[in-house]
Amino acid sequence: MTLRPWSPWQDLENLQHQLSDMIGDVRLPVMDAREGTWMPRVDVRESDDALLVQAELPGVQKKDVTLEVKDGVLTLSGERRSEKDVKEEHVHRLERVYGHFSRSFNLPRNVDAEKVDAHMKDGILHVHLPKLESAKPKEIAIH
Repeated sequence: MTLRPWSPWQDLENLQHQLSDMIGDVRLPVMDAREGTWMPRVDVRESDDALLVQAELPGVQKKDVTLEVKDGVLTLSGERRSEKDVKEEHVHRLERVYGHFSRSFNLPRNVDAEKVDAHMKDGILHVHLPKLESAKPKEIAIH
């Protein structure tokens, strides 16, 4: 019998596999400290004119973020770099995760990929994905 240290990440991975077996593929937004990967939290909203995506990226520099629209998929990726000047012997707790992140979202066909606009403010990435003119609601006059 081999003893292994308990890992909460392993429990979440097991739960993910059980859910996938029951209801199909399920991806839980968890971080994996072993690989140095994490997933930022994202809100996706829709208005009459556009899709609006907001991603929480605290501590991430704009230069470390890549945003791409390709083949109907919006991909947000980048890296949160660790602080180099922290001396390990003085650390009492490490809860923030550093490393690479990536999130991808299938876009509806009515998004105009040529007019996507993005900006970062206060650690939040704001992405504005306008809809094609033909997809916007139009009021029709009744004669």
